[in-house]
Amino acid sequence: MDDAGHPLGSDFLATLVVTGAADRVVVQLNRPELRNAINAHMVAELHFVCELLEAEPKVLILHGTFGDEAAGTTGVFASGADIAELRERRRDDALAGINSGLFDRIARLPMPVIAALDGYALGGGAELAYAADFRIGTRALRMGQPETSLGIMAAAGATWRLKELVGEPVAKTMLLAGRILTGDGALAVGLITELLEPAELLDAAHALADRICAQDPLAVQATKRVFHAPREAHPEVDNLAQAELFESPAKFERMQAFLDKRLDKKQDRKQP
Repeated sequence: MDDAGHPLGSDFLATLVVTGAADRVVVQLNRPELRNAINAHMVAELHFVCELLEAEPKVLILHGTFGDEAAGTTGVFASGADIAELRERRRDDALAGINSGLFDRIARLPMPVIAALDGYALGGGAELAYAADFRIGTRALRMGQPETSLGIMAAAGATWRLKELVGEPVAKTMLLAGRILTGDGALAVGLITELLEPAELLDAAHALADRICAQDPLAVQATKRVFHAPREAHPEVDNLAQAELFESPAKFERMQAFLDKRLDKKQDRKQP
């Protein structure tokens, strides 16, 4: 993905590796010297990616580095916020919602977001993963919220997203007692949906993206939007979205293709 036209300059993407295709964008967090700690520049770069995906909706795959057992290396998604920056932040920075605003924007992207998780996904790194629609991981995954040990709280979505994802008891042990989930533990509580080897993780993310992209994009976007609507908005929000889809050309084309295929199968069965 060419960023040369971006107003921040051709060297803007310094903490991400971004590759694109017709139906998806893959973003690798790329601060290996600091375990992909999320700093202000990474936040700005991720906002740039969101800007692109809001203008041209595509599936987003997020990942860090992947471990290699044979080489003795361990993966890392994101070890959290950059502590050196975080230490200097004050009241006004908290009120600005630097990370929470970004993660909410990622969660609201029109098309689904997939987080492929290996190694550390801690603090803000975990909260970034919670903002995704799908999370898949490895046994080496270590996911948790160590913020209270640093004198702050997890304020970028964990206090409410985590409870929705895994339930109150597990969420409280992570938020208040510093529990770190392994890959197996994350799978057991439903925080991830697949457990894979590091070498398989990105392929599995693309396979999931393939299944999503095989659906009608407008129907996927409408379903995601309605899924996240507040309870009191239903069923009106469902009816409005369905009314739009009932008039879309894709609805007629896809249903006609389904009927034609069924008819072809029926005729094939009649052949002697």
